[in-house]
Amino acid sequence: MSLPRFVRYWMPAIVWMAIIFLGSTDMLSAEQTSRIIGPLLRWFQPDMSAETIAQLQFFVRKGAHVTEYAILAMLFWRGLHRGTNVQMKMSNLAGAVWFVCALFAASDEFHQSFVRSRTSSPIDVMIDICGAIVGLMICFVFARSGPKKVDRVTEKS
Repeated sequence: MSLPRFVRYWMPAIVWMAIIFLGSTDMLSAEQTSRIIGPLLRWFQPDMSAETIAQLQFFVRKGAHVTEYAILAMLFWRGLHRGTNVQMKMSNLAGAVWFVCALFAASDEFHQSFVRSRTSSPIDVMIDICGAIVGLMICFVFARSGPKKVDRVTEKS
């Protein structure tokens, strides 16, 4: 028994959006993540300066933005490409995915503006959008290198 098309192709994107939303609460604020990242870095390099740790934490957090939105873009691509009957050019598909990811990134930052331990930043929206572009580039690579469609007319010749 196969899963319904919606569940199979759209639920992963919806679940991932919920994870991003939860990550925008105090649960994954800089204060909370520094309690994990700082000691981990000190474990690897006990004599690391506090300034270096703060810089690395910053880059880890921004890298997480890129990663989470790259994954979101790939999940949206999958949902639109396989989870609907709509046929569209890859460029239109990418544009739709990019737009939805950008909209979600902006709404996520807006949500963070209401969380006391978080700050809202248009720079984070731009980082998220860059992550979505990375995810779209990965989708393009796989779409181009995937199985080729066989032309039925040529096949009969």
